[in-house]
Amino acid sequence: MTTIALTIAGSDPSGGAGIQADLKTFSALGAYGMSVITALTAQSTQGVDDVLAISPQFVEAQFNTLYQDINIDSVKIGMLMNKEIVSMVYHLLKNNPINNIVLDTVMVAKGGHRLLKSDAVTAIREKLLPLATVITPNLPEAAALLDCDEASNENDMLKQGQALLKLGCQAVLMKGGHLPGHESPDYLITHDEIITMSSPRIQTKNTHGTGCTLSAAIAALLPQRSLAQAVKQAKDYLYGAISHADDLSIGKGIGPTHHFYQWW
Repeated sequence: MTTIALTIAGSDPSGGAGIQADLKTFSALGAYGMSVITALTAQSTQGVDDVLAISPQFVEAQFNTLYQDINIDSVKIGMLMNKEIVSMVYHLLKNNPINNIVLDTVMVAKGGHRLLKSDAVTAIREKLLPLATVITPNLPEAAALLDCDEASNENDMLKQGQALLKLGCQAVLMKGGHLPGHESPDYLITHDEIITMSSPRIQTKNTHGTGCTLSAAIAALLPQRSLAQAVKQAKDYLYGAISHADDLSIGKGIGPTHHFYQWW
């Protein structure tokens, strides 16, 4: 059966991140994609110029319209903008359960523009983390969620992942892309095991939307696989998309990954 995946996230009109990247990823991995938009952005490969939050009530209207009609197998949560939207998403998922929830703790865009207000970090930590099947923070996001210094080595990275797990989620995928070195180490941490998944670094500037793409890939794959299998396959897909990013020539700044590298 076809997996039906929902993204709850912000819109990126340049197509490299946000719901646009999520829907491309869902399609590339054989899932039927739907979206609930939480924010509109004016952005390109050169950065974010402006952001407009959608009202929590309209976020609710979008979700309810879909949930009442369509069976949703998984949900990826991305940019939520403020604590009011975080609270609404919590309310919706608490009262309308979905089995597979992938939480991408989006806080800052590649160009440095803040995409999450500071008071929303606490709301995500207290409300959404306990609902998540897996969260996918990078090192700055993990530090913000734990209110501590950013990990500077793999040992600290692992400890922070274990601390996040204690906040109530079922699993943590700690992404080590911010650490130095030729390899980019990730740790999948559950209550039962720790799995190391490292990938060689790819020399390209075109990495816009990599976090969105990875979390969306996990959401697309998770309903029909174990968590470890879904994460491994999602990472393989992202590695291919980044490896072929330079095949595209999009914009003057940080370009997107190539979501359809297997077909174009």
